[in-house]
Amino acid sequence: MRINPKATDKIATGIFYLVALGFIILLVFFVGYIIYQGRLRLNLNFITSAPVFMKAGGGIAPQLFNSVYLVFLSMLITVPIGLSAGIYLAEYAKQNRFTNAIRFCIEALASLPSIVIGLFGLLVFVTMTGWGYTLMSGALAMSILNLPVITRVSEDSLRGVSNSYKEASLALGATHWQTIYKLIIPVALPGLITGIVMTAGRAFGEAAALLYTAGMSSPKLDFTNWNPLAYSSPLNPFRPAETLAVYIWKVNSEGLAPDARQIADGSAAILIITVFVFNIGSRFFGRLIGNKLSGK
Repeated sequence: MRINPKATDKIATGIFYLVALGFIILLVFFVGYIIYQGRLRLNLNFITSAPVFMKAGGGIAPQLFNSVYLVFLSMLITVPIGLSAGIYLAEYAKQNRFTNAIRFCIEALASLPSIVIGLFGLLVFVTMTGWGYTLMSGALAMSILNLPVITRVSEDSLRGVSNSYKEASLALGATHWQTIYKLIIPVALPGLITGIVMTAGRAFGEAAALLYTAGMSSPKLDFTNWNPLAYSSPLNPFRPAETLAVYIWKVNSEGLAPDARQIADGSAAILIITVFVFNIGSRFFGRLIGNKLSGK
């Protein structure tokens, strides 16, 4: 029986389109269901007010701010180290046993469960440093969790740049570092932005590692006090900080409020919307930077 290549190609293409369509429908249904369940709490009062325990009502303002601030601190640590490691592995490291061992360790770290990172953070950042449950402990734990991902993404993005760009730059008299800084990184920027968005989104929705490092409570924050040394200041990185993902778990497990289910549904909807806004904003910002660096 002779197989028609064109018919086979059309069938395979149709199957892949159906699979992609199925994933899109599943994603839309999942996101739509969460937002629909939390629609009654999608209001300004819920976002800007603090929780009220043992009573109905209250909001998620401290938890939402803690999540954004923790992601900022984590990215402040993760991006420079991860990008530097990716540049080293892509442009400077030679293929030998040492670099192979580094890549093996990176892959092993990337597969570690977040709860293991949380227990390590509890031992080192919480106990050994004497900081206790703080934002900084949580940010460092999230940095360990995300460093392997952003390192591999950075390396793959930089290696994906055509060698002709590098050869042309070196032929014009540019140094290796000038070629990396002014040519290779701008060309690889879309992939780098994707890696940063992936790691930031993971940090925003993480709960297991933060239970043991950032804590499950927050001091009463004074949003008029922006002194980072004050305990009640939102900018103080050395204070306990309950993130939004941890708060969702806490509300569902402890049931301290009579409307715990509504609070959890509203918090989940806000979390989903925030992640989407962050991803879209990051990609738009990255595209603007890429166009500027590439001269468009």
